Amino acid sequence: MRKGDPRIALGLGFSFSEEPCLRAGFGQSGALCYNCGRWLQEGEGGEMDQGPRLTHADEEGRVRMVDVGHKPETERVAVARGQVQMSPSTLALILEGNVPKGDVLATAQIAGILAAKRTHELIPMCHPLLLTHVEVQFQALPPEQAPSGEERAVLEITATVRTHGRTGAEMEALTAVAVAALTVYDMCKAVERGIRIHNVRLVRKSGGKSGDVVLE
Repeated sequence: MRKGDPRIALGLGFSFSEEPCLRAGFGQSGALCYNCGRWLQEGEGGEMDQGPRLTHADEEGRVRMVDVGHKPETERVAVARGQVQMSPSTLALILEGNVPKGDVLATAQIAGILAAKRTHELIPMCHPLLLTHVEVQFQALPPEQAPSGEERAVLEITATVRTHGRTGAEMEALTAVAVAALTVYDMCKAVERGIRIHNVRLVRKSGGKSGDVVLE
């Protein structure tokens, strides 16, 4: 890693390998080694075989917004899910509508829908989408045992986003779940500071070149 490498300032760590250095596709002015993470100078290291590449980076490694103008418009659906862990007493307050700030689930639902509609304002390289449907649902799951032995209640959040366009709605669904979960925390933090948000992930998507992807 050369002196002055911006990754040092960012605190990014890399493990070094004895495998031959391979340029990770950032052009001839400089590139990361695929095997060891070291910054390679011009002409140093071999070239990687062509394979999957990050579409948001050009040949010189600069970020870019992907041009989707040539893609056909198709019906696209994305479903994301996440969980909010809390004490059983806090979840009971939510379900009974007794949280001091007001109706937690209604507020979180509205927040999730608004977040899906404004995802392109939060995630820099996302395209603005004309969403045709956004649904945010909540389900109380059976309590889980925390590593500390404490029983933790679970509120699961599921967001379904539909659009008819040239790019998928995965980020919109994920953002809806994340912001809905953050809203639950904001509404309940006066009651419990130890609420945890975790396991936010894409569940499935359909439409576009990759077709149906079912992850769970």
